[in-house]
Amino acid sequence: MENWAYELRTLRGMAKHWKSGEPIDEATVHKLRSAKNYRAASMMLRQLKFAMGDLALHDTDFDPAKDDPFRCLEKVGERTSVLPSLPEDRFLCSFAHIFAGGYAAGYYSYKWAEVLSADGFAAFEEAGLEDESAIVALGRRYAETVMGLGGSLPAAAVFKLFRGRAPTADALLRHSDLA
Repeated sequence: MENWAYELRTLRGMAKHWKSGEPIDEATVHKLRSAKNYRAASMMLRQLKFAMGDLALHDTDFDPAKDDPFRCLEKVGERTSVLPSLPEDRFLCSFAHIFAGGYAAGYYSYKWAEVLSADGFAAFEEAGLEDESAIVALGRRYAETVMGLGGSLPAAAVFKLFRGRAPTADALLRHSDLA
């Protein structure tokens, strides 16, 4: 759960000035968070374009014998891009992930993993990151559900056992400074 790495308490426990040994200060933590979220909206839209384009290209409505894959991605871009792609854009020709990398119709899983991670971490935030006993109890529940059950149940069921509800993108948007 990489989200822990951006929490002040966590960083102060592991990040120290190389000369003085002083723990990282709040201003530097703020800069780290700002750097992480620089152009977050643009990057999120880009990943959504890739994911939605992947799904559209692998949908039964797309006929590779008669449909233009570049036009298909362009149509997705109309919904996900601030600016249109250049007419000569041939990004798809090198998008090996969805054609030769084992992610056909699965590229969305990158963004979905971020949703699950952020929403899972939000449970710890809601419990109170400074409340040691609450964090320990929630950590046990995380270990027993997410880590302990693994693939023995559908992922959605495991997440719901941990979180008590289905996942939402709210925490990801908040952690990205987009909400």
